[in-house]
Amino acid sequence: MFEKLVTFINKAWDSRDLLKHQHYCQAIRDVVDLLDKGEVRVAEPAGNCWKVNEWVKKAVILYFSIQEMKVTINSPFEFYDKIDLKKDFKKLGVRVVPHAIARYGSYLAKGVVLMPSYINIGARVGEGTMVDTWATVGSCAQVGKNVHLSGGVGIGGVLEPIQAKPVIVEDNCFIGSRCIIVEGVRIEKAAVLGANVVLTKSTRIIDVTGKEPVSSKGIIPSASVVIPGSYTKEFSAGKFQVPCALIIGKRKRSTDLKTSLNNALRDFNVVV
Repeated sequence: MFEKLVTFINKAWDSRDLLKHQHYCQAIRDVVDLLDKGEVRVAEPAGNCWKVNEWVKKAVILYFSIQEMKVTINSPFEFYDKIDLKKDFKKLGVRVVPHAIARYGSYLAKGVVLMPSYINIGARVGEGTMVDTWATVGSCAQVGKNVHLSGGVGIGGVLEPIQAKPVIVEDNCFIGSRCIIVEGVRIEKAAVLGANVVLTKSTRIIDVTGKEPVSSKGIIPSASVVIPGSYTKEFSAGKFQVPCALIIGKRKRSTDLKTSLNNALRDFNVVV
């Protein structure tokens, strides 16, 4: 369906001199417009995994090269940037509370609510998701349906390297206040993260629900309830506590979804 665009983008990526030609620049703009409408995406489910559409990421990076800086005035605010702001929220069915900002080239599905927050180019936010106050959704991050990103949550962005997976938060997740998720970490469906959980690709994730701890990295399994923790690591200067994430249980299937989003952590006597 997008074969011609893929060809143009890949050729322009390999030879930047082609950006002097209008049809290559138009191909880049067409891809960003498709991103804005949700008709293409940076990453998409592929079975139990996620596939990165590298050509789309290339288009986003090239878009910065062909755009010129300009003044945008939305009285009483003034901006000076290369990327326009997203518009027509009423038509899109998206509630946007001042001072929320979404950049052109991000996709917001119907029913999304943006409290004062920030959505970057290439990001995708699914239907019915709440992006709470001072939360940020970085470049190319993929956030699913009916997710709650609590106040101050930081969802990291990624553009390069091209093959790098973005942060992925799947459907029906609850991400507690001040959580930070970066470097392509994947939060599987219906997981609940307590306040202040920090996840990078090197963060140790320890499941403590069994008789012995089980460690992993990079993925929070579906329906997991997670809190911040620490473990002891030995360095040249001595033993010190290193941050980790602790899986302390699973969400109860018998509990109503919306109720459990708010109560899952309290079921384990953990503050949201």
